[in-house]
Parts: sequence; structure tokens; C-alpha cells
Amino acid sequence: MSNRPNKVAMAIKEEISQILLRELKDPRIGFITVTHVELTPDLKIAHIFYSILGDAKVVENSERALEVAKGYIRKLLGDRMKLRFVPELHFRRDDSIEQSFRITEILNRLKGEKEDHAK
Repeated sequence: MSNRPNKVAMAIKEEISQILLRELKDPRIGFITVTHVELTPDLKIAHIFYSILGDAKVVENSERALEVAKGYIRKLLGDRMKLRFVPELHFRRDDSIEQSFRITEILNRLKGEKEDHAK
């Protein structure tokens, strides 16, 4: 099995992170972090997973702006990377970071309750 999809996915992650940080000037886009990229085996579709810092309105606006800008992002990606075929981009919000914060809060609250009962 080839390691090429993993290498291409890592390169796409880096390039898209730079594009979002430095070149996309849409004010609707909040603070976005690309968490990982998954490519189909034929390298034709890239699922870009990202997290957004902000409230529900910031998240919603950022999601809409990414959908509108994905053609432009794909064009920039094609200009920067030497690929025979630039993959179609599918953006997916990764809420695992938010979930881990919630789990930590719950565990800390339970720990506090346990300590209160022990006294």
C-alpha cells in the first residue's frame, strides 16, 4: 500500500492552513484551525476537517464563507501543488476539541462533587 495519500494529505493541510491564514480576506471567517485532511484513495476528494473558535454565529458564518470560497481555495491549491488532479474540497467541522473541553468540565465537576461528599 502506498504512503502517497498520507503525504499529499499532509501537504494539503499545510497549504490550506496557510491560505486560510494569509490569503483569504473574508471577514466572516473566524479563527479556523485545520485539524486534519482525509483523501480518497484515488486522491480526487479531500475532506478538510477544521475547528473554529467562537460562538454559534461565528461558526455558522465561517461555515458559509468556507463553502463560498472553496473554489477559490482549490484554485490556489492547484497553483501551489504539483498534482495531476486537484482534489475536490469538502469542508467538515471537527468538534472533537469542543467535546474534549466539555468532558473535562464534567470530570472536574464530578471530582469536585466527590471531594465535597468526602468532607
